[in-house]
Amino acid sequence: MIGLDTNVLVRYLVQDDPTQSPVATEIMERRLSGENPGFVSVVAMAEIVWVLDRAYGLIDSEIAATVERMLQADALVVEDEQEVFTAMIALRQGQGSFADALIAALGARAGCSETLTFDQKAARMAGFTLA
Repeated sequence: MIGLDTNVLVRYLVQDDPTQSPVATEIMERRLSGENPGFVSVVAMAEIVWVLDRAYGLIDSEIAATVERMLQADALVVEDEQEVFTAMIALRQGQGSFADALIAALGARAGCSETLTFDQKAARMAGFTLA
């Protein structure tokens, strides 16, 4: 298994850098496989969503589709896959931000009865309570 940083994944996904994008494509399409997958940490997933939103201006449904494709890729192992899936669904359905949904899902898996927040928007999501 090979760990993948956010920048390699973003370069592959958006294909916007004439030098780095071909290298990322080589890694993703030739070096990785089901037998030798790339590892995507939950931190990298959160960063990817943030970058696609803030730097590239993708809408939530486009970002959710990208996350879903990554979850389905045989050549990728996504850390906390079920919680990432839950956060992707929340993003797709407009229930809140990917990061907030991921925080709630990871907390629930860890056995938290609730996640305290000062964020009014996050507090509308299941698992959050206003502090």
